[in-house]
Amino acid sequence: MSERGEPDWLLADRTSAAAAFAALPVETNQLYTPYVDLRAAVLDTVQPWVMTASSVDGEAGSLPEGVDGIIDVREDLVVAVALSDAAIAAGVSLETFGAALSRDPHGLRDDLERGETLPAEDKLAQLARGFWSQGVRLVVPDGVHVARPILIRWQSGMPDRALITRTLVRLGAHASVVVVEEQVPSGTEPQRAAGETVPQGFFHGTTEVVLGTDAHLSFASIQDFGDRQVAFQHRYARIGEGASLHWAMAQLGGRLVRSRVDNRLEGDRGSVEQVEIVFGTNEQFFDLTSYTRHLGRDTTGNLLSKGALMDHARSYMKGLITIEKSAVGTDSYLGEFGMNLSKASRAVAIPSLEIDQPDCRRAMHASSVGPIDQSQLFYLESRGIDPDDARKFIVLGFLEPVVARVPLEAAQDRLRELLDAKWATGRAADTSLTGGGSRGQDGVPVGTITCALHLSRFDLADGEALDPPAELPLAVYDVIIENGRVLIEIPDAPLPVNQ
Repeated sequence: MSERGEPDWLLADRTSAAAAFAALPVETNQLYTPYVDLRAAVLDTVQPWVMTASSVDGEAGSLPEGVDGIIDVREDLVVAVALSDAAIAAGVSLETFGAALSRDPHGLRDDLERGETLPAEDKLAQLARGFWSQGVRLVVPDGVHVARPILIRWQSGMPDRALITRTLVRLGAHASVVVVEEQVPSGTEPQRAAGETVPQGFFHGTTEVVLGTDAHLSFASIQDFGDRQVAFQHRYARIGEGASLHWAMAQLGGRLVRSRVDNRLEGDRGSVEQVEIVFGTNEQFFDLTSYTRHLGRDTTGNLLSKGALMDHARSYMKGLITIEKSAVGTDSYLGEFGMNLSKASRAVAIPSLEIDQPDCRRAMHASSVGPIDQSQLFYLESRGIDPDDARKFIVLGFLEPVVARVPLEAAQDRLRELLDAKWATGRAADTSLTGGGSRGQDGVPVGTITCALHLSRFDLADGEALDPPAELPLAVYDVIIENGRVLIEIPDAPLPVNQ
């Protein structure tokens, strides 16, 4: 047994992983090596938490409304573990690694060793394997449908401390479950005076998924750590025959965030849908990498990454789809899109394909990086919407695909609140088309608006065309903004416009 009270097989696994971590480079893909930048991570003094029996404050708790299970971990403390009676009766298991070592050590060992659930060539994955301080294990038996989401919450942020976690999710044949993960500040971050430097905190979380035949998993993750947090994430999934996986991930907080997702479509007819968004302000840096490997026949992949950046924020979005010879009939798409909202922000998109099987239904990628679409601004501002509101609606609409896919209504509402608050903290370039127009006492816009395409000017009050080539006036609308919804009167019926 080790000093942690762990069995010898686990100590051997940790030792092997530590050796691999020491030997591996940070990036093994030569295509992405020029984009490795960990300068913002200052972790020399950071010490990982060590979980012991005495550091666990009981494994009990009540269920929040709308969920069938919860595990809540704050730094080195398990705050709550709870599972509904219906889930327990169906044979669902939700527990920490510590509880699993006591109750089912052979089962946990099988899960940890099952097909090497973390990539052997990834340095940071081996860091998690060797030095994890807390783990969560969720097992859903064959044929079981968990009616409501399982909530997993990680609270981290204490300076000079590292919370390193592993989450194992295994679904049997024809099983299904929804998991919502929250990565949030622990409330232990000290207040600091202006200009004062506070040591960084560190979070490293892995999620390892194994899906049986025709299993279905929806996994949503919202990351909103504090501004002194360094966060590394690794998600790895093995998708069986006919199984489907839906990832929805939002990256909002942290000083430096490095996220990697590996999807292996091993069985025939398996599918994965993955959407990930970034909203960066100040000097945040986000490094996103996605690998999807098609091995089975008739598999489907649909992968989308979006980043909106303000101030001096940066984001790398890198993706690789690999279609093996065995993957006849593959349908796979990778899209990466960035929106630079200030002159100093920078988004980089690098999608790529490796195709060894020409018999595909589809194999394509797309990418673009640029400022806000001027035609969208013109549409909104010409209808009397304030320029800042117009920019905000366009950006939030750009990020909405992930929000809409969060399967827990309370988490969806919380994410929209976070995005709204994030907009208020950053600074975007003034791209207004109204030339400094204002509003009169009656609320009617005063001034002009310029068409970004033809450079014609129009009067905001009555829509009259002031410059060629435009000859016809713009239509004039009554606009009302209520609770984040835009209502445009045309001519008698209000038409909602999505943000």
